[in-house]
Amino acid sequence: MAFKTLATFVSALAALQVVNGAITRRVACPDGVNTATNAACCGLFAVRDDIQKNLFDNGECGEDVHESLRLTFHDAIGFSRSAAANGVFGGGGADGSISIFESIEANFHASIGIDEIINEQAPFIARHNITPGDFIQFAGAVGVSNCPGAPRLEFLLGRPAATQPAPDKTIPEPFDTVDTILSRFADAAGFTPEEVVALLASHTIAAADVVDPTIPGTPFDSTPSFFDTQFFIETQLRGTGFPGTAGNQGEVLSPLPGEMRLQSDSELARDARTACEWQSMVNNQAKMMSTFKAAMAKLAVIGQDVSQMVDCSDVIPVPPPPQSTAHFPAGLSNADVEQACAETPFPTLPTDPGPVTSVPPV
Repeated sequence: MAFKTLATFVSALAALQVVNGAITRRVACPDGVNTATNAACCGLFAVRDDIQKNLFDNGECGEDVHESLRLTFHDAIGFSRSAAANGVFGGGGADGSISIFESIEANFHASIGIDEIINEQAPFIARHNITPGDFIQFAGAVGVSNCPGAPRLEFLLGRPAATQPAPDKTIPEPFDTVDTILSRFADAAGFTPEEVVALLASHTIAAADVVDPTIPGTPFDSTPSFFDTQFFIETQLRGTGFPGTAGNQGEVLSPLPGEMRLQSDSELARDARTACEWQSMVNNQAKMMSTFKAAMAKLAVIGQDVSQMVDCSDVIPVPPPPQSTAHFPAGLSNADVEQACAETPFPTLPTDPGPVTSVPPV
């Protein structure tokens, strides 16, 4: 009986391996170099190589990556389920409308300055057989892969071109209240407060150009080229000054020279609905990576019929491993933390040695 059971198990295992082999069998692409899980993905390798070389400066985690990631959000979040339920067009979500209707959407207050990356991306869209909606999300995923510590984001191919612009007021602003921000995310795609926090991990490799126009390229944390947890640490430190001028809408005091803190980030880090989730990211790189990947997968297909799309995630490069660990910037410590989570104490972290950290622009 034991031998019969073992034989049955071995047969079942062999059958499972055959099935899995069929699922994961790769096809050779016409370029003679790459393989993919679906032939429809083959054309993306040329797009990937082109943008890595000519948009992202041979694979850097730099300004164009930051802006391309920002564009993924500004395009996708333009969707309102409540408007649609009332018979009003609420936007097409991740459909490329921000690129197709740049003259309209790039002039929305929330998207001031985003025309630069739209115009940088336009030649790539023109010379490759790809819709703007697909290109925006693909470029964002490829760009993030250049940042050490980032997760390998998913990419699904098959977004039809937008036929009309998204309505204004669908993109949260840095001066919006937490209530307004959470409501907007929920209306767009049912994002929970925890998922909103996860998406804001994007600010670890981000910078502001127009909040204070006198200092473009001002980072939100001290390590803008690393996808690490410093953003979640430094937003919870006591603010002491402005990196440029005071009195800018949507900006509050930051803890380091050269670093900008958005009002929305500051309030989400301290609101009872999000503070503990925010703090949970402080020294948990793995959690930040996994939750960001999941939230971005949800964001990237807002308004789309996923059943009609092809998973081409294997074209996205594998990011470099993390190159930093959670720490307080030089000159700061646990004494500078504004404790907001009532459930658990703020983690004890080491402080970098040396003089007080000053953050250069990107």
